[in-house]
Amino acid sequence: MSMPKGSNVAVPATSVRLELGWRTGPGTPDVDASALLLTTAGKVRDDADFVFYNQPAHASGAVRHEGKRPAGDTVTDSLAVDLARLEPAVDKVVLAASADGGAFGRVAGLHIRVLDAGSGAELARFDSQDATAETAFVLGELYRRQGTWKFRAVGQGHDTGLAGLATDFGISVEEEPPATAPAPTPPPAAPPAAPTAPPAQPYGAYPPPPAPPAQPYGAYPPPPAQPYATAPVPAPAPPVSLSKVTLTKEAPAVSLTKQGGTSGAMRVNLNWQQAGGQAKRLGKKLGRKTMEALGARGALLPQSGDLDLDLCALYELTDGGAGVIHPIGGNFGSLHAPPYIQLDQDDRTGAVAAGENLTINLDHQARFRRILVFVTVYAGARSFEGLHATVTLQPQYGAPVDFSLDECTVPSNVCALALITNTGSELVVQRESRFLVPAPGVSPQRTVDEAYGWGLNWSPASK
Repeated sequence: MSMPKGSNVAVPATSVRLELGWRTGPGTPDVDASALLLTTAGKVRDDADFVFYNQPAHASGAVRHEGKRPAGDTVTDSLAVDLARLEPAVDKVVLAASADGGAFGRVAGLHIRVLDAGSGAELARFDSQDATAETAFVLGELYRRQGTWKFRAVGQGHDTGLAGLATDFGISVEEEPPATAPAPTPPPAAPPAAPTAPPAQPYGAYPPPPAPPAQPYGAYPPPPAQPYATAPVPAPAPPVSLSKVTLTKEAPAVSLTKQGGTSGAMRVNLNWQQAGGQAKRLGKKLGRKTMEALGARGALLPQSGDLDLDLCALYELTDGGAGVIHPIGGNFGSLHAPPYIQLDQDDRTGAVAAGENLTINLDHQARFRRILVFVTVYAGARSFEGLHATVTLQPQYGAPVDFSLDECTVPSNVCALALITNTGSELVVQRESRFLVPAPGVSPQRTVDEAYGWGLNWSPASK
């Protein structure tokens, strides 16, 4: 049952998951969840106390932004809060929503749920029903009261967007660059004046040189005063940037270089959910997996079990080296040696909001020629039909890039997600969202290879 605005309820769990949810549709703005960690004064201590899509984890590890997950016409954006790890100075965690591309009056079904992170049980729910022109909302807050935590349904709207809301709580937000007006046309320059001839001097006459000022005997000018040595003043931290990039069919590519993604680690995240909102936990009961890996030709052996997806990547380096990153055959890659790409985990649980991740070391981006990130259905489904997935590329520096997959309308068990290309001057991300149908006897991995012309040799490998 939804809580009325202003009411509160005890939170018995020590770790909770906060789900911001809404229904999508034509003209619906994109919505983002964020959290602000406040002191008793009602302000943040510094900009690090703001957790959102561009700053997804608090330094304490107590609050994490875990990303979006579509399910039919509903999308959720989640935050994880470990109440036991919140620092004593943090008295309140404000839970906010912001709309990008419109007002909340066009967002249907806006709500927030507080879930026990351990059991998944719903502890509280608040539905916002009176939004109009607001572009940001404080939907609720977790707060301390006599040594325990409670949740309050707030429902307070702001018409200044995420930037205005964050500023109200003490965050320094990077200003958007103003539109540059064309420079006025300068008036035509006046013609140069004719040079003036110096006054005539009689033959042999020259003006005497100016005499130096008289100095008393033994007098020297005093040395310039030296200031006392002072300790260097640390440069102020840069303001928080709220920019982000969403790729669409109409605007499918972006330059990571122009967005500031020129170094550090970039995480590529895949998050998915099956139709009906029931994400399946992937157990270890699937047994041995088999796929075609680098070598000679082989075949994919079908297996049964719950839904099991594999996040993968084909890579090509500037020195001609090429290969595949995939958990099968132990091809997890390496972050600090070629190919500078690493698969973070092989859990692949659709029920876990963290999803599955690849990490790309952008410190070595000059070594990349191209990287193709793709996903395969290993077990639990014949195709991607009814599967809703979101891809996010989160550079360590620069704006995050995200996009959702199109609906699958063909019997495809492999989908090319994103192609990252080094043009020589820029690193460009291209949204692919391309579902491929393998020919009989051809594995999904080899199907991607042939579609994009990698030219690898394949042979059976197992985990």
